[in-house]
Amino acid sequence: MSQTTYHRALEIMRDVCIGCSHCMKVCPTEALRVTGGKAHIHVDWCIDCGECYRVCPTRAIRVMDDDFKQIYEYKHRLLLVPSVFFAQFDNKVSRETVCSIIGELGFTEISTVEQSVDTLIREENDYLKNCVKPSISSFCPAVVRLIQVRFPSLLDHIMKLIPPIEITAQYFKRKYAEEGIPESDLGIFYLTPCIGKIAAVKSPVGGYESPITGVINMDYFYNKVYLAFKQHIPLTSQVKVSRELSSKGVLFPVTGGESVHIEGKTLAIDGMNNVIDFLEMLENEEVEGFDFLELRACDQSCAGGILCHRNRFLAAESMREYASSISDTHSLVPEYLKHCSAVIHMDEIEPRSMIKYDRDIDVALKKMEGAKKLRMLFPGIDCGACGAPSCEALAEDIVKDQADITSCIFLRTLFEKRGEITLEEAVRIMEKIWGKDRFNKDL
Repeated sequence: MSQTTYHRALEIMRDVCIGCSHCMKVCPTEALRVTGGKAHIHVDWCIDCGECYRVCPTRAIRVMDDDFKQIYEYKHRLLLVPSVFFAQFDNKVSRETVCSIIGELGFTEISTVEQSVDTLIREENDYLKNCVKPSISSFCPAVVRLIQVRFPSLLDHIMKLIPPIEITAQYFKRKYAEEGIPESDLGIFYLTPCIGKIAAVKSPVGGYESPITGVINMDYFYNKVYLAFKQHIPLTSQVKVSRELSSKGVLFPVTGGESVHIEGKTLAIDGMNNVIDFLEMLENEEVEGFDFLELRACDQSCAGGILCHRNRFLAAESMREYASSISDTHSLVPEYLKHCSAVIHMDEIEPRSMIKYDRDIDVALKKMEGAKKLRMLFPGIDCGACGAPSCEALAEDIVKDQADITSCIFLRTLFEKRGEITLEEAVRIMEKIWGKDRFNKDL
């Protein structure tokens, strides 16, 4: 498929892919196709939501995170840890133990990602006084990218505020600078529970440049920490821990944890299918009266992140229990207001450049009309046997010369019945889509 300027956080390993089409069927932007018995990603349409990664039966989809060894290139190594990471462990593993092990693994300082939430909530309520309603949270990068690709008419609804991870990173960047530490000596690393945040850090929207040096796969890191705990490794490193965190911050990544602090009429929705259904209603002007929408791609929000290890409901409950034991504010709020108020806002968010038919508008209109006529010929059952996720997607591929009408098994059977193509030709078409190996089995 074509190249893109957008950072990709997912890659299909062709030698492992079996062309099962599971990924193609769950992709919310129809960015996947199967040809030659292998899945391919249409990179400009991919939003790195990770739905394909979640369903792949052979683990053929790889997360393109940063090499953990790069942390040692920096004298000062700060790890920004989301609250959901601590919730991956049961009560046998204390937060203090987890932090100590993180220090043993090479980091010199630790801070929770959501330390900046108290400041962001203030900015959000101020933002809502003069904006397009309903305003959509910018917290979930998969939702932001979904709107860029599939619902560009709703881009004005997205809050032009950077998410907590970026605010916290900006705070520590300024804090270290004030201490006279050269920027080249500081590595700021983020432990991510989702694939979308990898892409968001590497290719941020709204004219923003992230100070985060690298992103670490939370599933991978959890295994390192838990293995160290099970092996009872000696804890000798003195890691600095920034412990300031409010109950608001702990619960911000859980469904409803953001909207509950927003003034006005709000709604919290999680799960990609639920988010898409609601955005379609919003685009069709079927929704009225709401001031703010908290939309999260994963069920239970970050507790159900693609790279989380623990059951999402248990993780969310663990976060609620911890939140109930701490204050609803923390002492660094004035410091965050001082250091970060000027950087919280971002520029307009642009739509993703999806050239669906053609750059030439006249040609595009002709192809659009051609696709419409083709859709009337197809059965409309979206079986996927053509290697495309839907009859509509196949029609679009055909007018772009990326597929042939005989890819449709129903039309191909009709052509065979009429004698317009032979059985051998029909088999070759199927082999081109699904690979020869599938048709070399002994019965």
